Amino acid sequence: MVKAPRGWRHRTRHVFKKRIREKGGVPPLSLLMIEYKEGDKVVIKANPAIWAGMPHRRFHGKVGEVVGKRGRSYIVKVRDGNVYKTLIVRPEHLRPFKQGQEASS
Repeated sequence: MVKAPRGWRHRTRHVFKKRIREKGGVPPLSLLMIEYKEGDKVVIKANPAIWAGMPHRRFHGKVGEVVGKRGRSYIVKVRDGNVYKTLIVRPEHLRPFKQGQEASS
């Protein structure tokens, strides 16, 4: 019997699936050009075509707060249970949070 994989992206077949018209490697430039400021709320939605700066799948669909910037990436504070965690995420995996928007993917 073969052991189940325990890699960084294991069990992500449905979580990271794109809709048919979204498929491809290049994200829309309008999403990449958004400059987030400290205190902005963002939704973490990982783009499966870009591996660099991708957050762990457990944070997919979560809402976080931008704390700072490190290079091209943003430092995002996310609540995981009762603990706040700090993630370093590239802008390809972030979306601006709209008021009244659900945190689902």
